[in-house]
Amino acid sequence: MGIQIIVTKDFAAMSEVAADIAKKKIQQTLKQKGRAVLGLATGNSPTGLYKHLAKSANKGEFDAKACMSFNLDEYVGLPGENVQQRVMHPESYAFFMIQEFFSLLRDKFMETNVPFGSLVEQKRLIAELKANPKDWVALGTDKGKSIAISDSAKSAYLAWVKREILDGYAKKIRKAGGIDLQIIGVGGRGHVAFHESGIPFKGSSVMLVKLDDNTVANAVADGHFATKKESPNYAVSMGAELVYKAKTVILLANGERKVEPVALSLLGDPTPDIPISYSQTYAARGGDMIYVLDRIAARDLLANRKALTAKGMKIKELN
Repeated sequence: MGIQIIVTKDFAAMSEVAADIAKKKIQQTLKQKGRAVLGLATGNSPTGLYKHLAKSANKGEFDAKACMSFNLDEYVGLPGENVQQRVMHPESYAFFMIQEFFSLLRDKFMETNVPFGSLVEQKRLIAELKANPKDWVALGTDKGKSIAISDSAKSAYLAWVKREILDGYAKKIRKAGGIDLQIIGVGGRGHVAFHESGIPFKGSSVMLVKLDDNTVANAVADGHFATKKESPNYAVSMGAELVYKAKTVILLANGERKVEPVALSLLGDPTPDIPISYSQTYAARGGDMIYVLDRIAARDLLANRKALTAKGMKIKELN
């Protein structure tokens, strides 16, 4: 279906336009099969969209009770004495989704899912990785790595992480029939979820990720954690190949920090250095890829319209 690029004037307009597209996709899906499976992101970018979608659902424009959701990622290593405290930590993505979306719905989704990162004890994980170096390999060209655990891991704990935490989440998505509509944002280095820059595309289903130093530093700089020591060092995340198996993907980006990764993702060739550049591979295979940007994030794309047109991409500016 190609890549559509929609440029809006600001965050509010971006949120409204993207929510309207998402609402129509949900309505179409519900009409076709009676149930919609949504892939959801955290971060600032989708917060306005979620508010609009909740209002639409509450007005009866689509049936929230016929929707289920799968979030992209969740931290491993949040502060807390037990699983419950980690799940309800104010920086957990489960907490975020309740606060920013699920609590706004009058009728709740039939089911909501967040990767099972809170079940993993970070200290135990680090100890098992250190004690069992032959059970895993680190994949990636930068400091952020995917920790690929062997099918024949001798560590019972690592085998459990692979079977229940990683493969279990992927299996649940498959059992639901796959994701109909995926909402994503973009990190400052072009990463999607915690698929960090340099992690290979191939085989990137649900991954255990050792976070890039830049990701950890940004979490502290943005005020999510007081210190680097308090910030988690690992996460469970969908990888690009799984993210882009959705029938439709809507990418949201706004602000100065997103200018370069957005431009590189479309003007250059697909590369694991810019994980969202997988958008091009996805679209070439028939995926429905929609970028909804504010004018700032779209600045370099607008300056290179001819290059986008030559690649078969449609760009549309809204007043």
